[in-house]
Amino acid sequence: MSISRRILALANTGAGWGALTLRVPVGIVFAAHGAQKLFGWFGGYGLAGTAQWLESIGLAPGYLMALLAGGAEFFGGLALIAGLMVRPASAALAFAMLVAIFGVHVSNGLFMRDNGYEFALALLAAAVSLAISGAGRASLDALLARTAKS
Repeated sequence: MSISRRILALANTGAGWGALTLRVPVGIVFAAHGAQKLFGWFGGYGLAGTAQWLESIGLAPGYLMALLAGGAEFFGGLALIAGLMVRPASAALAFAMLVAIFGVHVSNGLFMRDNGYEFALALLAAAVSLAISGAGRASLDALLARTAKS
């Protein structure tokens, strides 16, 4: 399969303009959470602090796990905002949310009040939705798909 056909397969989307209303705010949330983990921005603990915490809850090696989670969230969030390679970014984000739900929050129940998994579940649903629908018309993916068809 040629590179242009592979790009077309990843970037092609049947979604209309509505995906934009999901992609951008969810992308902002993911990018901000990733920035907390990687850089310590927005009151986060940074890579070292996140790694230490992940080790303490049994997700080892902590540094690698912090890098993977923070990287998926930060760069995946930026990809959602830009509408670039939204399907693979959404798949990585969905996986990160599954790890968050089952590795951190599930034992606390559903509600955020008790550090439950409701917020991670909502983000998981958004990521899965975007992985299925694609980025939509207002995206770099749509532009790539049109270019690859030419």
